[in-house]
Amino acid sequence: MSAVIPPTQRRNFGNAQESLAAEYLGQRGLTLLERNYYTRLGEIDLIMLDGDTLVFVEVRSRTNADFIDPITSINARKQKRMQRAAEVYLKHHRLTNRVKARIDVLGLLRCNDDSTQFEWIRNALGP
Repeated sequence: MSAVIPPTQRRNFGNAQESLAAEYLGQRGLTLLERNYYTRLGEIDLIMLDGDTLVFVEVRSRTNADFIDPITSINARKQKRMQRAAEVYLKHHRLTNRVKARIDVLGLLRCNDDSTQFEWIRNALGP
């Protein structure tokens, strides 16, 4: 059973994990454009550029104590919200049908020894 974490502490943990994720993806050639893009339909953790492809990244963090892999934690409702938020971003920036885009998921697993394992799934919600 996981302990209840206060909202401020959870947000700080989330921000730290998103920073780790941005650094990890940056080391693999992606360029960070925006963090925490909010719409009424959902939030996009990271928006990055991979060559000529716009990448919307969902960052999922877990610890060994959670007993669930970060990727598996994305249910159908969350997938739909991610897709809608990406569509809003594309429309708002007048990029619909003008750029290639995909949604990636980056899972971060914090191990007992304080190391972090990464699992990057490109085009996680694509065909």
